[in-house]
Amino acid sequence: MKMESSLWLVPLMIALAASWSSTAVVQGQLKNGFYSSSCPKAEAIVRSAVESAFKDDPSIAPGLLRLHFHDCFVQGCDGSVLISGPNAERSAPQNLGIRGFEVIDAAKTQLEASCPGVVSCADILALAARDSVDLSNGPSWAVPTGRRDGRVSSASQAAVLPSPLDSIAAQRQKFAAKGLDDHDLVTLAGAHTIGQTECRFMSYRLYNFTATGNADPTISQSFLAQLQTLCPRNGNGLKKIPLDRDSHGNFDTSFFKNVKAGNGVLESDQRLWDDANTRRIVENYAGTIRGLFGFRFDFEFSKAMIKMSGVEVKTGRDGEIRKVCSRVN
Repeated sequence: MKMESSLWLVPLMIALAASWSSTAVVQGQLKNGFYSSSCPKAEAIVRSAVESAFKDDPSIAPGLLRLHFHDCFVQGCDGSVLISGPNAERSAPQNLGIRGFEVIDAAKTQLEASCPGVVSCADILALAARDSVDLSNGPSWAVPTGRRDGRVSSASQAAVLPSPLDSIAAQRQKFAAKGLDDHDLVTLAGAHTIGQTECRFMSYRLYNFTATGNADPTISQSFLAQLQTLCPRNGNGLKKIPLDRDSHGNFDTSFFKNVKAGNGVLESDQRLWDDANTRRIVENYAGTIRGLFGFRFDFEFSKAMIKMSGVEVKTGRDGEIRKVCSRVN
């Protein structure tokens, strides 16, 4: 009986495998194993740097994932978010709190010692994001590499980044501008299954949200009480709270179950339940058949990450290979 009940999964797994194969097609001039000859240990060196940081502080994983996301949405995945300076991307208000720069720098230092002038900072970011998810009990995937680093980093261009305050319409527009659809939007939002935010980014939902003293009505009453305890009125705005109340250190599907139940922490996340199309995708990931939906989300997240990490990349003779990630050559 157990064998019969599991047989129906076989067609799905075959279909997913076929879809995975099509996803592996390189985007632009990116390809899997780009450094196999020029720097064979490149991916292992990045992995080692991420593992070392993760061992000391597991919360670095969502930080590195967010860093890659923020890089790709501004001028494409070109490492421009890593450049320091008073008017650079990383100084923009939208990039408040991004972290993980020291991990990328550590990997770059080792790579320059092993293969000088070969591996781009943009590729280090893409690899570090993958390794961060893997270390958080999420999926792993082959990362197409061959990106080159951008030479321009402007704080003013960070306005295109999605915001915790965004409506579905605003989120949809920002993702569509990068060639990403609703399925990508919801799937990538699932990255919030790991990590934390600060009270200042969501406490406005808890007090006088409607200008009549009421909280955001989309928050479940039981969760509202928990959030108000964590983030009291006029409390410490820098206090950190989990984005996924059930398992913020584990990459799983509980984020979608929370959104379905009205337990999304960020307004932009909870808004995924307001729109018929995004709600359908959330429901698919929040399903109750044990194991199946976790498997599907892992697969779809890997696919969406490969797609996002190919946004507006610089390859060939475009850009450069930075010697130090925080400044242009």
